[in-house]
Amino acid sequence: MLDTRKTALVVIDLMPRIVALDAAPYSGPEVVRQSLRLVGAFHGAGSLVVQVRVERPGVAEQPPGSSFVAEMEPQDGDLEIVKRAINAFHETGLQEELRDRGIATLVLAGIATNWGVEGTGRAASDYDYELLFAEDAMTSFTEEQHTFAVTQIFPRLGTVTTVEKILGSLA
Repeated sequence: MLDTRKTALVVIDLMPRIVALDAAPYSGPEVVRQSLRLVGAFHGAGSLVVQVRVERPGVAEQPPGSSFVAEMEPQDGDLEIVKRAINAFHETGLQEELRDRGIATLVLAGIATNWGVEGTGRAASDYDYELLFAEDAMTSFTEEQHTFAVTQIFPRLGTVTTVEKILGSLA
């Protein structure tokens, strides 16, 4: 069972311009659906939900589709993080926010598996978080890239699991 007071869900880059990209093994909309299941369960358990989006540094205006997809707009109590690097910890204050809330475990989801999710997972591992990777709530640009991350990288950083198993551990 997850300690819901010390566990946060971190959802990475579910923005229209990213969700619309060709992805595998899951489509962007499939990742949004699975992530929404997690968000609902985490809200229901009173756990922290962290919504992360990326902005391109050094540009006057962000490209269209740079906000959160409508279904994933942060709700009251959610933490919104805007990153300008691959990982959500780099110069965002995320580490301080999580530590101030006593968070010890992170569940990671989002797009892309081997970019934002992996980068954030690697940084989180450096900060000694216990990590759960929701394999069916993330995707990449090719199935091979996704599979490599979930079979070769993530098991060295934490536990690769499914949305169903995470939902069961919150009950």
